Amino acid sequence: MAAVFFRYLGPGFISRGLLLIVLFYVAGAKADERDTLLVLGDSISAAYGIDEREGWVQLLRDRLAEQGLPVKVVNASISGETTAGGLARLPRLLSEHSPAWLVLELGGNDGLRGYPPRALQQNLVRMVQLARAQGTEVLLLGMQMPPNYGKAYTRAFAAVFPKVAEAEQVPLVPFFLETVALEEGAMQTDGIHPTAKAQPALLEHVWPCLEIILKGNEDVRSDSLCTS
Repeated sequence: MAAVFFRYLGPGFISRGLLLIVLFYVAGAKADERDTLLVLGDSISAAYGIDEREGWVQLLRDRLAEQGLPVKVVNASISGETTAGGLARLPRLLSEHSPAWLVLELGGNDGLRGYPPRALQQNLVRMVQLARAQGTEVLLLGMQMPPNYGKAYTRAFAAVFPKVAEAEQVPLVPFFLETVALEEGAMQTDGIHPTAKAQPALLEHVWPCLEIILKGNEDVRSDSLCTS
């Protein structure tokens, strides 16, 4: 029955029909043709304890839309994530999303659990290398530990991020929570996670460096451009 129907319509109709389908498909694909920015972080980027719509990653999406930047933001952040967990998940995420950029916000949970700074450094280096091997630009967000972890450990921990940035020549925001850590009302009662009030400040702290990377106006492979 179908064969008779298509013979009746003629080959010209089928060809034109297929052409229209292809054109509609291509037009739709181009309309959604956006580069992807992947955020791989822990509870801070997963908006722990607040509405996800108030988190800094969602605020980043809103800003990109306001500025008309064709960037799709994928938030792969998980509360409690460590650098080892991020390293285990990253190959699949890179394969699935083929991101143009990776914001790497991990390490805090390694520090809270007292993991060796050397292991933290190795995991971060490996993640940067995996991303860059795929042509993905990386922005590293640094973290620091509270003083009750002891001077030796807090210094060794904080030093990891600049070392990775320098060795791999990727931009670095030295301490992601710098602008909110000591601000009244900016941290939840646990003293670890930023409140909803603090989220715009987190975005503002990252935005100057991130904007340069996204717009491609300058070479930001030197970490010096992203220090505050």
